[in-house]
Amino acid sequence: MKKVAIVYWSGTGNTEKMAFEIEAGAKKNGAEVNIFTSDEFSVEMLDGFDAIAFGCPAMGMEVLEESSFEPMFERIEKKLMGKNILLFGSYGWGDGQWMRDWEERCKEAGAQLLCESLIVNDAPDEDAVKQCKCLGEILA
Repeated sequence: MKKVAIVYWSGTGNTEKMAFEIEAGAKKNGAEVNIFTSDEFSVEMLDGFDAIAFGCPAMGMEVLEESSFEPMFERIEKKLMGKNILLFGSYGWGDGQWMRDWEERCKEAGAQLLCESLIVNDAPDEDAVKQCKCLGEILA
């Protein structure tokens, strides 16, 4: 059984909803899933998982959330070489630049992006929920 983690930060609940839909998809495919907020996850936990989904909404000038998620991700980033990961998040403005920048950081760190990242404008609608579940299936 594949062991996966979903690590997220959510201010409005949109990215949190995405995280739980991804969990549902991963469990459907038989994975053992652990969900963590960015405050709960540490670099020491990385090696305990076969794949990890990271979720964070766009903040401010299309950047990752700066008080919790970004500091956690900076520590994790240095250890992502060869790790299977997915990225997801929601936004309310802009064009998704934060996700393109985040993907580039992960590629530079040597992470293996399992598929195209998922961004959702505002709250996940029915189509976005389906996409989240598909991400979970890929993660598993």
